[in-house]
Amino acid sequence: MVFKRKNKTKIAMSLRFYIFAARKSYLLPNKMKKLMICIGMAAALVGCSPKQEEVAEQPQPKEEFKYLVDEFADLRIMRYQIPDWDQLTLQQKSYIYYLGEAAKCGRDILADQNFKYNLVVRKTIEAVLNSYQGDRDCADFQNFVVYAKRVFFSNGIHHHYAEDKFFPEVSEAYFAEVIKGSDASQLPLNEGETVDQFIAFLTPVVFDKELYKMRRSSEDDIIVNSAVNFYEGDIRKADVEAFYDKMREPNDATPISYGLNSKLVKEDGKIYEDVYKVDGLYGEAITAIIGWLQKANEVAENDIQRDYTQKLIDYYTTGDLKTWDEYNVAWVQDSVSHIDFVNGFIEDYNDPMGMKATWEAIVNFKDLEATKRSNTIGENAQWFEDHSPVDPRFKKEKCKGVSAKSITVTTLGGDCFPSPPIGINLPNADWIRKDYGSKSVTITNLMEAYDKAADECPRSALKEFAYSQDEVDLCKKYGSDADVVHTNLHECLGHGSGKLLPGTQPGALKEFSSTLEEARADLFGLYYLADPKMVELGVMPDAEAYKAEYCSYIRNGMMSQLARVELGKDVTESHMQNRKLISEWCYEKGREANVIEKKVENGKTYFIVNDFEALRGLFGELLAEIQRIKSEGDYAAGKAIVEQYAVKVDPELHKEVKERYNALGLKPYGGFINPEIVPVEENGKVVDYKVEYPSDFVAQHMKYGKEYSFLKAKH
Repeated sequence: MVFKRKNKTKIAMSLRFYIFAARKSYLLPNKMKKLMICIGMAAALVGCSPKQEEVAEQPQPKEEFKYLVDEFADLRIMRYQIPDWDQLTLQQKSYIYYLGEAAKCGRDILADQNFKYNLVVRKTIEAVLNSYQGDRDCADFQNFVVYAKRVFFSNGIHHHYAEDKFFPEVSEAYFAEVIKGSDASQLPLNEGETVDQFIAFLTPVVFDKELYKMRRSSEDDIIVNSAVNFYEGDIRKADVEAFYDKMREPNDATPISYGLNSKLVKEDGKIYEDVYKVDGLYGEAITAIIGWLQKANEVAENDIQRDYTQKLIDYYTTGDLKTWDEYNVAWVQDSVSHIDFVNGFIEDYNDPMGMKATWEAIVNFKDLEATKRSNTIGENAQWFEDHSPVDPRFKKEKCKGVSAKSITVTTLGGDCFPSPPIGINLPNADWIRKDYGSKSVTITNLMEAYDKAADECPRSALKEFAYSQDEVDLCKKYGSDADVVHTNLHECLGHGSGKLLPGTQPGALKEFSSTLEEARADLFGLYYLADPKMVELGVMPDAEAYKAEYCSYIRNGMMSQLARVELGKDVTESHMQNRKLISEWCYEKGREANVIEKKVENGKTYFIVNDFEALRGLFGELLAEIQRIKSEGDYAAGKAIVEQYAVKVDPELHKEVKERYNALGLKPYGGFINPEIVPVEENGKVVDYKVEYPSDFVAQHMKYGKEYSFLKAKH
């Protein structure tokens, strides 16, 4: 699987913060330094002499770019820059602009996929923010605004990471009051519905703690108990399995991604797919996306881009998953273009069955300098595959088409916005990866933005959760480099390593596939991070650097990521489960040799890596087992290892972590405001595109709601 995120708690860089992104996320400290901007003052001297000397105006220093711009609830909002924009040609800027517009057009799709009434809630919020005539300065209205921001951030009423429903900190009566005090014509009312009737419908959707309480549930029947909008009608898990089992061909060497781009509906006792396509589900938004892709194709860099973009348009038009595979085969072989993009139904993390994909988009161009390291790793893919600690039966005889690069993102959309990955590895289909390779990227300007935002914050999670000053110093010295290389290995090689045995179905691990796939890629990176080959290739600075990542990973997986989980709850998100599984498994298997030591001092718990070499051995052992589980499609073993190590939380440790973290005043999650790419016209002709950096999170989402909303809110 690929867009590593979902954000993924990993203390990075100097480990003073956590970033929520790509393969892992980070917790950002709460308070930022006050920026002191010195403004030069010009003084005009007036003399009595008839000859007056002009005093030159002192130049004003350039205002420092501010990365951290807002915080609320458990969230922080940042901005990112687009370096080297002015080095692009007008044609390249035009191409990026059109692709960026396409990336904004699927916002409604994601909201509706996350929950069937998300658009109703969001458009109600937009109506209130646009037209409410009451007191906007009172505490209740400010709390309503916080709820609005959370809905915008999560693309719905469920937490973007924890996946549980969150609630406005206002009364039901006040909620009704602001709706009644707004322009009824802007509310998403049904025909003939009164405002009072609408409020009666919407109030339990928003406030009832037992109604639609989890976006993706792991309890009992995971379909029935999940609020995601991938299934409609009285559908059970067994129904889903039976429906798609009938469609699969056991010996198909090039299987389509069954169910990827559709909702499964049960109506009058019959089950069918409602496919996402121009004349199907989400057709209005898909048509808008196609319009901008067509404009982009007119100014594409080369025929390779035009060819696979046309295949993507054909796929959007027909919904044919074979066409989707044709697009991916063509797209993955383009390693020469400077500009690239992702646009489609890609990742299945939000589906409890791990089949149906949310819509997402990213537009980017190469970071040429940073790509050198990624290329070095990708060029040695066969060496890493050959020396992997897994059973030779599960290794690829020949690694094909491994394309690795670092990129600068220009626009985020759908499930990548506002909380994006920091690494990508696509496509997801195992047979395409085996026969044609994969594209792996690290997003450098987002990683830089996380770092710069951390520099604006004085408090440190590292000092709180690291056991010793030596550990702090180690992580400050090497944390940044080690973390980036781990991300490169995870994305560039980890996901593309290994192979399925003949006859093993790609979806054999079902609801545990995402967690196990993330664990497999993380373990691949962790194992090789300590290999002397990394220093030999010039990828790691020296033989000690990997230790910073080992310390950070274990500390995070065992303890600090629990700051993100509500007390009394299990760990449910795939990336968090993956890190917990790896850390807990290694802790248990290495306990007798004291590889990882648990210490409690002054009422505070710490986890210390005592034997780095032995820990690497454990990483390799677990990598071999998880690769076996995937290659053989061993559902029972996958289920057992996830349920034993990845889900349940020690309540006392959880409480301690939350208290320590809260005392620091830190926010555990972060996301971004997109830059605005604005056409510059002269005499009615576009002569350039400039980049503006807005700082108002709500304003951007209100703008998107006005300009990029294509689906009707239904209830």
